[in-house]
Amino acid sequence: MASASRPLPQAMKLTDAAAQRVREIMSRAEKPVVGLRIGVKNGGCAGMEYTLEWAKDQKPFDEVVEDKGVKVLIDAKAMMFLLGTEMDYQVSTLKSGFVFNNPNQVSACGCGESVQLKPAGG
Repeated sequence: MASASRPLPQAMKLTDAAAQRVREIMSRAEKPVVGLRIGVKNGGCAGMEYTLEWAKDQKPFDEVVEDKGVKVLIDAKAMMFLLGTEMDYQVSTLKSGFVFNNPNQVSACGCGESVQLKPAGG
């Protein structure tokens, strides 16, 4: 008896504000892009930093997330650190930018530029 396949849960979600901001920026891109690539890298005082770049193409192991009309590509090396994350866009008096509400975040530095992450389920 074959088991029924269930769709996998979405790796990452975007708020309406984040999706709108990505669409606005993409509409002004000088060169064609397929979406926004999100990753993490070692750095900062807390250990890791989020990376964002426009993806000119989709890499073979990118995790593709399509949410609210926006295509996000998650770098394969970052996947276990980003599972369950919600990406938001916030504007305040002093700054505006993307904010990651990540259940895998253990701590963050005081300036908010870097985070300590653990792999999902770890």
